[in-house]
Amino acid sequence: MNVLFTVLVTFFAGMGAGLGTGFAGMSAAAVISPMLITFLHMDPYMAVGIALSSDVLASAVSAYTYHKNKNLDIKNGLIMMVSVLLFTVVGSWVASRVPSATMGGFSVFMTFLLGVKFIVRPVMTTKEAMQGVSAKKRAIQSIVCGVLIGFICGFIGAGGGMMMLLILTSVLGYELKTAVGTSVFIMTFTALTGAVSHFMIGGAPNWFVWALCVVFTLLWARIAAVFANKADPKTLNRATGIVLVVLGVVIMGFNFLT
Repeated sequence: MNVLFTVLVTFFAGMGAGLGTGFAGMSAAAVISPMLITFLHMDPYMAVGIALSSDVLASAVSAYTYHKNKNLDIKNGLIMMVSVLLFTVVGSWVASRVPSATMGGFSVFMTFLLGVKFIVRPVMTTKEAMQGVSAKKRAIQSIVCGVLIGFICGFIGAGGGMMMLLILTSVLGYELKTAVGTSVFIMTFTALTGAVSHFMIGGAPNWFVWALCVVFTLLWARIAAVFANKADPKTLNRATGIVLVVLGVVIMGFNFLT
């Protein structure tokens, strides 16, 4: 019974995380962590480590799918990734020097609001409009936005995937599919960095739970990414919005239980 219960919990955790990753570049940690903590009574630090490691392959396969469909900006993604990684460290250092504040609900709240935004005001930017921005200006924008995302994520400790999607679509003017593809590309490396550091500090995880989360998240991320790349912009905006709103409400419920 315990094994079956574990499989069910990890299946639904992986499904939520995979759909969020494939559709919107959302971090798996936002979904998997609260479910492992609430239902399997797992140590929070280890739960985050498992969630981040699940995010690595899910984000990688999603990024590959978006790249295969020419919906990934690798050059500016790499530029932004370096800025994000560097200033995540800076943000973490600053956070350690100031009085602590409860910011845990930031990522969940952003997930819900971003979902509503995609439903009410869909992103209808075209690739032609994206290409109208000069390469130099795009590179500078990527650095500045990467600094902002990294610092806030390091300071608050959450919300990276959602912030990237919001900034890529609303500030940098990316077409939705390219924004998600670039976001999951960056998240592959940030999740890998986080997972390795968690396991180095906290030790080896429960390998059974880890394997289930990795497989289920990978499966659903692949399904979501394939669907997203075939969908028309209006359908994709609506589907992405619904997924984010549902996940936001569900995660708020899990956080309330914990």
